Amino acid sequence: MAFVYLLISETSKKKLSYVGWTMNLAKRLKLHNSGNGAKFTKGRKWKLVYYEYFSNKNEAMKREYHLKKNYKLRKEIKEIYTRSKYSEK
Repeated sequence: MAFVYLLISETSKKKLSYVGWTMNLAKRLKLHNSGNGAKFTKGRKWKLVYYEYFSNKNEAMKREYHLKKNYKLRKEIKEIYTRSKYSEK
């Protein structure tokens, strides 16, 4: 069981996104938010906005690579998150 996920961190200027894969989604998010995750994620507060489930690590790694390189798809996911966030208010 493996997950590919997309995190967003909002700063005053823009929304940053991070894509990764993990076998334990809850634990990985805690690591990112505690400063013990990937180097890029340190010092920021992250929100999980998208994830996909895969039956094995190899499939998840392939999808992670695709999602990391597909900036158009990442932008679409960020826009959906932004719209849903503001529609809740």
